Amino acid sequence: MNVPELFASMVFDDRVMKARLSADVYQSLHRTIQGEAALDLRVANAVASAMKDWAVEKGATHFTHWFQPMTGITAEKHDSFITPAPDGRVIMEFSGKELIQGEPDASSFPSGGLRATFEARGYTAWDPTSYAFIKGKTLCIPTAFCSYGGEALDKKTPLLRSMEAINRQALRVLRLFGNTTVNRVTTSVGPEQEYFLVDEKLFHKRPDLLYTGRTLFGAKPPKGQELDDHYFGTIKPRVQAYMEDLNQELWKLGILAKTEHNEVAPAQHELAPIYSSTNIATDHNQLTMEVMRKVARRHGLVCLLHEKPFAGVNGSGKHNNWSLSTDTGVNLLSPGATPHENAQFLLFLVAVIKAVDEYQSLLRLSVATAGNDHRLGANEAPPAVISIFLGDELQAILDSIEHDTEYEGTEKKRIKLGVDALPRFTQDATDRNRTSPFAFTGNKFEFRMVGSGDSIACANIMLNAAVAQSLSELADELEAAEDFHERLSSLIRETICAHKRILFNGNGYDEDWIREATEERGLLNLRTTPDALPMLLDEKNKAMLMGQKVFREAELYSRYEIQLENYCKSVRIEALTMTLMARRLILPALSSFTAQLSSAAAAKQALDKALACGYERKLTLELSRLTDQIDEAAAALAALTERFDTMEDIRAEGDFIRDEILPAMERLRSCCDEAEIRTDSKVWPLPSYGKLLYGVD
Repeated sequence: MNVPELFASMVFDDRVMKARLSADVYQSLHRTIQGEAALDLRVANAVASAMKDWAVEKGATHFTHWFQPMTGITAEKHDSFITPAPDGRVIMEFSGKELIQGEPDASSFPSGGLRATFEARGYTAWDPTSYAFIKGKTLCIPTAFCSYGGEALDKKTPLLRSMEAINRQALRVLRLFGNTTVNRVTTSVGPEQEYFLVDEKLFHKRPDLLYTGRTLFGAKPPKGQELDDHYFGTIKPRVQAYMEDLNQELWKLGILAKTEHNEVAPAQHELAPIYSSTNIATDHNQLTMEVMRKVARRHGLVCLLHEKPFAGVNGSGKHNNWSLSTDTGVNLLSPGATPHENAQFLLFLVAVIKAVDEYQSLLRLSVATAGNDHRLGANEAPPAVISIFLGDELQAILDSIEHDTEYEGTEKKRIKLGVDALPRFTQDATDRNRTSPFAFTGNKFEFRMVGSGDSIACANIMLNAAVAQSLSELADELEAAEDFHERLSSLIRETICAHKRILFNGNGYDEDWIREATEERGLLNLRTTPDALPMLLDEKNKAMLMGQKVFREAELYSRYEIQLENYCKSVRIEALTMTLMARRLILPALSSFTAQLSSAAAAKQALDKALACGYERKLTLELSRLTDQIDEAAAALAALTERFDTMEDIRAEGDFIRDEILPAMERLRSCCDEAEIRTDSKVWPLPSYGKLLYGVD
């Protein structure tokens, strides 16, 4: 396999455009991509023609405007290239108008009230900053999606707006430092994608996995992840074959899949790409999740992207590694050799600290889903309380600035392993803190709260917007200053003092930290999605997001409605699935098994009355008790679900889910899991955790 030749072979990228477009068309399109000029229809027609010819040569017969509605997945409507010819034949055509704009049915996608069923018109608009690609036999054109009135109905549009916002404000700051060569500042992201692989045959025997993506029942196996022997362990042949196939498919699409390994939980793995601009990284991550699922089926596997598919073992996240770079190749979050003397770096650093502190609620709600609520705060994921880890060196620098003391520096240690043949190497300036929600890791921040099945767009929209607002306020101060350097020094110190409460280098799992964070530092602890989502409509948050032109007011209300409705619908489906499984699978199996035990107990007693209280009778009584408890718990859950269906206020529905339905689901699960432990494995109607987690060889 020739990887350089394979890579991006299905992408209409810069190489292809240079080869197939005239010089003037290419330059005009490049100026549009850089935001320097509007797209000209003549250019669009030329690009469309070249794009169609290239796609047809690759075997494509259709094109689609590929977009990201508020469903959490991508959407596409395919149209063929064929156009009738006068002689009764067809020709293959694709115009600039078809490239630039499409018209899907906007009423059939979540709109949060922006669109009624009878108001069906919506538009997709070509995003030239993200390359078109071929998937199967279809040319996919990345697009934004908006309503008839121009309101964003997707995740791409606000993301592009947030990138423009941070570009505007970062350029203001750089100009103050005398930098006139930078024309654009871009956020870059490298999302690490965690996932589980289970055998497809076992998957289809689990209605909960089929309908909800997670196991709603399941007793813990004797061995979970206690030995830590799966993490970075030897990759099993079947999984390795899957990973190799997956890499090839991703490389064809120009996705920079770089790292693969076993994760901590059994059957859990990770794929990590090289960094790219946030917009492209978001598109690529959506594609990655789709391709992961599709390739898994070729290998008789199912890829699970739910945040918590199994209780008792690690869930899956998507670590969002975020950085800020100029078009001249400078990483604005790189400390350099002497970070304490790097005033520009320190200003951008404190801008991020200020942003995370002031808009912690937006970061929390950006990752709020029903699935992620099960993951956050568990042993593998950061807590719901937002904090920033900087490491010892940067923390010491900020402390010295705050207290106006001399920074003495820390001598970098040489690590000695005690074996002459092994190399010595320099200790990093900072350790890694896997319990921190937002950790500085050298020249970037790692936002670890994003769920594995979620779009990274949501988190990056809020992060970009918050940092843009922070940079804007700092730039206002510096632009008004009589002495820039004097005000710069004092402003950095003031910002550190005002927002140091968000800095924490310790153990984020420690209960004492949660108490300190909330009671002493005043940080938010928005534990669940219904707790977090209303913060989107907080006046301060609305003012910032609207002021940075990332959202319109109607778009904010619609997103609140959509996200809370998605939460309620997801849990409702889980509750219905649990009731169905309990009544149709678990209770009949238990009843049958109990009858067998009862017969065995009676036969035993007939042989010898002294055996009347033997194993079979005791187990019969225990399972009879559990059967009644399961029946009662299922009935209670069904009644709560019916009551939920009569409710009309979305805020009340979310609270009811959190306070009533989820505890009822947990009670039903507890009884069923206890029954599973006591029931013959040949009788139990569901594949066990042991088979699911260790069933892929």
